Amino acid sequence: MRLKCEYQTHEIPVSYNFLFLSLIKEALKKSNEEYFANMYQFGDKIANKKSKNFSYAVFVQDYRLENEKFKVNGKVILNISSPDTEFIINLYNGLLKIYEFNYKKQFVLNKLKISLIKEKQILKNQVTFKTLSPICIKNKDNYFMQIEQKNYIDELNYIADIQLKNYRGAGLRKRIQFIPIKLKKVVVKQEIREFEEKTKKKYMYINSYKGTFKLIGDVLDLRDLYTLGLGFKRNQGFGMLEVI
Repeated sequence: MRLKCEYQTHEIPVSYNFLFLSLIKEALKKSNEEYFANMYQFGDKIANKKSKNFSYAVFVQDYRLENEKFKVNGKVILNISSPDTEFIINLYNGLLKIYEFNYKKQFVLNKLKISLIKEKQILKNQVTFKTLSPICIKNKDNYFMQIEQKNYIDELNYIADIQLKNYRGAGLRKRIQFIPIKLKKVVVKQEIREFEEKTKKKYMYINSYKGTFKLIGDVLDLRDLYTLGLGFKRNQGFGMLEVI
């Protein structure tokens, strides 16, 4: 299931991933506090860091970059994908209740429209995808990998297997073949409090890729990865896919 959420704003930070994650969390909390707590908390204070069954992508229309901010003349569109019906229903109901969202008392999103979007069908074991948000893959040393590295596909299969196990209780039915078609490296800046406290650096720089590629594998695996997203940091604005 997919949602398309349209907002009006004057500006958003260049590192905007956590703004929209905060919006998602706030919507879940407004819709169903118990559901939100089960998803994001252990007890009262400890964060639940288990991977969540959704991915999202942000599209900014007509903007200019100025002082680490996007000055926006058009709309900002948040796209969200998940195979989890309960998640989408709670999120949709919560987003409808938020007419104005204020982030860090500085950035304001005004709701324009929330729509349910029909997914495309996957019927074959070979699918060409394009990224709606960039894909990032990292190795066991927490290093974000270059696509040319020989074990890139091994690590891609590793994280795909884990995210499928988290969602449906069973991992990949068949190893995925990953064939780049037209992929471009992009370095995404993320402002993460824990990273800044540890390194004294404001931004984490994440190697990732956007563009088109082909996946070959089991049809059911491909369907679920399409709706879940692919790679690491899917719940932070990475890895959302579209069939082309």
